[in-house]
Amino acid sequence: MIETRRLTLTVATQREMKEIIASTEDGDLKEAYREMLQGCLDCPDQWDWYAIWLITRKDGVHVGDLSFKGLNPDGSAEIGYGIDPAYWGNGYATEAVAAAVNWALAQNGVTRIEAETDPDNAGSQRVLEKCGFTPTGTNGKEGPRFVRRA
Repeated sequence: MIETRRLTLTVATQREMKEIIASTEDGDLKEAYREMLQGCLDCPDQWDWYAIWLITRKDGVHVGDLSFKGLNPDGSAEIGYGIDPAYWGNGYATEAVAAAVNWALAQNGVTRIEAETDPDNAGSQRVLEKCGFTPTGTNGKEGPRFVRRA
């Protein structure tokens, strides 16, 4: 668990991940969550690197989630995140991503955290920049890539 001034980030259990998968209507997101759960089951010693992290306000309101997409042998990991639109504009994404990235970079062997955003998602790009990420000048499947090094 990671605590910030306003938020708590908690790694989902297997049961919680199954519940999230069952309740997700977006097919692409459901498949991504299934892949995360499979990563957790295949690499239980790296659960935190594959699991969904629940982003909850201190008053108990769930506002979004984030995840890493595994820890690569070269010490890199990719982060993805989403905040429920009802809670946009409150700085929750920046607060949560900053805390998660700081945690990740403090882990043994981690050299960098990467991310990519939709080219039109200026808000997400601002979150990454506020969290110390810089553009790599390359594009991934989802759009421009960013990196923050240890």
